[in-house]
Amino acid sequence: MRVHEIMSYPVITVTPDDTLVAVAEKLVRHRISAAPVVDPAGHVVGIVSEGDLLHRAETRTERRRSWWLELFTSGETLAQDYVKSHGRLAKDVMSRRVLSVHPDSSLADVADLLDRRGIKRVPVLDGGKLVGIISRADLVRAFVAAKTGRKGPEAARSDADIQIDLDAALQREAWASPLTVVTAVQDGVVQLLGLIRSADERDALVLLAGNVPGVRRVEDRLQFRAFAEI
Repeated sequence: MRVHEIMSYPVITVTPDDTLVAVAEKLVRHRISAAPVVDPAGHVVGIVSEGDLLHRAETRTERRRSWWLELFTSGETLAQDYVKSHGRLAKDVMSRRVLSVHPDSSLADVADLLDRRGIKRVPVLDGGKLVGIISRADLVRAFVAAKTGRKGPEAARSDADIQIDLDAALQREAWASPLTVVTAVQDGVVQLLGLIRSADERDALVLLAGNVPGVRRVEDRLQFRAFAEI
């Protein structure tokens, strides 16, 4: 699955010269947590989020440091905090380092990016043009659709086909122990037999087997290795 299949569009945007009141009203009205900032030429120059509006002088939530901590805080950081809490326009508080993805990027790449950078959403650009936005919520919806939107009688697959897919799945996982774990498939039911190192490995094996298309049930007959065998 690719970004263009699940991204949200059209995108709600703001301009650099929009007032923060106007930005906040737009976020509330459209029930979104952030909006890309787009200049008159259509280029994304920043992104403004709820987080950029948290510490405001108007609500007395601006960052406050004790006098001794301020001694160890750079003047640049203190100035940035002041702009965040007293700025009036989107360009004053927006995050200028905007990460983006392409419409053909994989969902795995997007998930890694959001997780690694600790962000909730990222604009989708095609040839420098804003064509959408993808968020953690979009990925969650894609997960739900994948689990509930399956079609066809998966249980009708042959045991041989299921076994082939199961063996291939086990070979792909570095944590799996193909030399100590044996699988058997009969009437769509997978039997897991052999020795495992931990409860985590047991859980992972049961999930892996259960996720193979056509599997109706997984019978767990795994046993823990003796300590000396680990």
